[in-house]
Amino acid sequence: MVGERTYAGTTVADVVRQAGVSRTTFYAEFAGKEEVFLEAYRHGVDVIDARIDRAVRTTTDWRAQLRAGIDAYLRALADGPVFARAYLLQLPLAGPAALAARDVALRRFAERYRQTFVLARRERPELAEPPADALHVLCAGTEHLAADRVRAGQVDRLPELADVFCHCAESVLMGPARPAVPLERPAPDPDPDLAADPDLA
Repeated sequence: MVGERTYAGTTVADVVRQAGVSRTTFYAEFAGKEEVFLEAYRHGVDVIDARIDRAVRTTTDWRAQLRAGIDAYLRALADGPVFARAYLLQLPLAGPAALAARDVALRRFAERYRQTFVLARRERPELAEPPADALHVLCAGTEHLAADRVRAGQVDRLPELADVFCHCAESVLMGPARPAVPLERPAPDPDPDLAADPDLA
């Protein structure tokens, strides 16, 4: 419902009417619309995570796992456009508790990327583990890109982002590219004011 009406535009009356329950029953389970929204969000994250889990089990190759997991994530959102709008567009507007729940979800997905890195390092032992914050930025940044597509009314085209997501993920997991020849640090330009005034030099 939030994905259709927006979080601010959804009332408890809307929720109980769609659920077919009384207000008494609703308030026996939830403190208010924020709590039921967060429960729905957490359940949706669990569903997405389960789909990713099933997808990555089909292979032991880390690149294939990476692609399979990203495909599963994007297709799960594309298959549930109402949830995708709530998940990507309305959650940030639902208050501090919602933002905290989003942070938990992002770190959960970041841990999946870390597990992929562990597989990659078996193939390339010289790889340095990416910082946890870099994995968090990877998840937040790709989620933001997906949100842009949803905002543009392109939920059904989310799976097309898989190549970009994979490119970003591999860049983080493999670490920054190192130049073949170390780059020399350029000498700082002299300050013209200091050069003109010997008392300041």
